[in-house]
Amino acid sequence: MEKRTLGNTGLEVSCLGFGGFHLLEIPADSACKLLNAYLDKGGNYIETAQDYGNGEAERKIGLVMKDRRDECILVTKTGKRDAKSLLEKIESSFANLQTDYIDILLMHAVSTIDELNKILAPDGAFAAAQMLKAQNRIGHIGISMHGQPDVLIEALNRAPFELVMTTLNYYDVNNFPKLLGELVPLAHKKNAGIILMKPLGDGLLHKNVDTAFRYALSLDTSVVVTGMNTMEMLEKDIEIANTYIKLSDEEMRNIENNAEELGDYVCRQCGQCSGICPEGIDFEHIYRLEGMYDRQLRTGKLDDIGEFGLRDKLRFWFGTEKRAVAEYADIKPQGNVCTNCVACSEICPYHIDIAFKTKLADYKLGERDIY
Repeated sequence: MEKRTLGNTGLEVSCLGFGGFHLLEIPADSACKLLNAYLDKGGNYIETAQDYGNGEAERKIGLVMKDRRDECILVTKTGKRDAKSLLEKIESSFANLQTDYIDILLMHAVSTIDELNKILAPDGAFAAAQMLKAQNRIGHIGISMHGQPDVLIEALNRAPFELVMTTLNYYDVNNFPKLLGELVPLAHKKNAGIILMKPLGDGLLHKNVDTAFRYALSLDTSVVVTGMNTMEMLEKDIEIANTYIKLSDEEMRNIENNAEELGDYVCRQCGQCSGICPEGIDFEHIYRLEGMYDRQLRTGKLDDIGEFGLRDKLRFWFGTEKRAVAEYADIKPQGNVCTNCVACSEICPYHIDIAFKTKLADYKLGERDIY
């Protein structure tokens, strides 16, 4: 399997990483078979978190690590924000994983600047992680976040994080344009490794697995981490990783703009509607906030019950809806001033009904009673 350099860590990682969350869904013997098969087939990046099943995922991985620890880059994540709690909890991670050394420790799901401030305080988790690194108990320190990457951008600018772990897939790059527009270039500038998670958008892109993985593997990142809880899934994902041909820039843009999951509702942030509204509505800004609110997953249409159920389940997966509502409150004018004039009709190259979408986005973000 292709190996890539992980930032300035000096680590060489397989392009496909094994994410541990979905090991909670299967028994320990099945988890061991999958992990051993992954290592046998050339994978070397295994990742989990303390909070996955209160250490259960770590314990399942530990059953394999007790014999094959030196064959992989082992990663765990901590949700602790202060030094004392991290130092107490990390001991259970070492015990669960049956090792005395963890290659990478990630600050897990840091979603607010408030949390980042606690982590970077003198008595914060980052200081504890640096101490563990000095003691040669962990190798490298990183940070993870889902969705809107503002906290990751702030973290890279404020502290020497060696790695960032972020959501990247062809659907969510439209919801969070800062992912490719700011975070990825900044990480490269800082020589920080980029760990890509959610290549299938939490299952949203299940109809186009090959395309989703080829897109993710073609991005300028080090490792694509995905959950695999059946042997069929593992073998399929590894086959794609071993045979994909890097997409051209033109092919990448075509997927980002024309993938079927985007349909005629998700805004591509192309700028064609900028300045067109006589009422002064900034459509793109509103749609960026809608992406932060619910990933533009509630579209006002009900075509397929199964797909609707999946999309509805994933709407608030990243937990940033309250922030989106708060930011929308400061927008002037809001979407409710739309007069249904024809100025924006047929302006969108992706056939989005701008008037309809604007009213639905305003209903979500303005917390209206009805739409």
